[in-house]
Amino acid sequence: MPNSKQIAKEAITTDTLSTGGLLNPEQSSRFLRQVFEQTALGGMVRNEMRRVKTGEIDKIGIASRILRPKVENIDANADGTPPTLNSATGQITGYRANPITSVVPYACKAVRLPWEITNETLRQNIEGQGYEQTTEALMVAQAAIDTEDLCLNGDTSTDAGDADATFLRMNDGWIKKIQNGGHIVDLTALENGTLNQQAFNLALLALPAKYNSGSLRWLVSPHTAQKWTNNLLNAAVNGGGNVPDSMYTSPFGIPIVQVPRMPDDKIMLVNPRNLIKVGTYDVQIRKTNSDVRSIMEDKTFYVIHFDLDSIVEELDAVALITGVDVTGG
Repeated sequence: MPNSKQIAKEAITTDTLSTGGLLNPEQSSRFLRQVFEQTALGGMVRNEMRRVKTGEIDKIGIASRILRPKVENIDANADGTPPTLNSATGQITGYRANPITSVVPYACKAVRLPWEITNETLRQNIEGQGYEQTTEALMVAQAAIDTEDLCLNGDTSTDAGDADATFLRMNDGWIKKIQNGGHIVDLTALENGTLNQQAFNLALLALPAKYNSGSLRWLVSPHTAQKWTNNLLNAAVNGGGNVPDSMYTSPFGIPIVQVPRMPDDKIMLVNPRNLIKVGTYDVQIRKTNSDVRSIMEDKTFYVIHFDLDSIVEELDAVALITGVDVTGG
């Protein structure tokens, strides 16, 4: 587990910024990749840059079983009969397979992370200017963690009394959107919350088989992964049998990915590329120590600006296990 020093060394520092804190488009794309890839899902989900804050992302698909028999010397209909006049085009054509197109709407939310450091701190700290770079690197790393957290758990209907309401109510995350349109397996009703082999089996059965093409992953929190391992060990000990090693890390041949910000009571079955984070403008890391307030208070002000939305391209291709009980032995 990396400590804060290691994170600081691995993250972006002000030395990497050559335009006074404002990233050009090429640097912006690289910055987003570097920041987001520090998290568990960073390099697995899709990142889309758009020009407008609200819009649509096109998606295209192809139906299954679209092959038809060939009939020599004619452009046959799907059933093999001779072609007929197409009233829409005025042409005589036979069977055609067409792509299935649709759109997924997005609406990006502007977010920021401000902080300040007194110049006295910089003068007195043993790291000197290194303290400023260390702090900025840690802030950037936390911005990445918070971004993944919001993309997963954001819920605009969060109760105002919740301690994290201000954060969670900024946007609806992937989990909220899957709950409103994906395949849900409620263990509270089906298995009394017990995390066992049947829980994974039910989720896999709920998902149309066409999506199980080798790219699916189980997204679980570290606590849930630990509970699954513990339950398997207990079953093996109590039953006097052996559990294949692959079941611990890849139930039903699908790898487990531990995601620290995933809720303990939920497991997501998804191709991570089906999860999309959308942004619309260049990331800005700004600082100032030359305005009146900075001079009078003898401090430097910093802020990171960007915007985001989290969308699911195909809700039919996601299953969510809810009601997982991670308590007990």
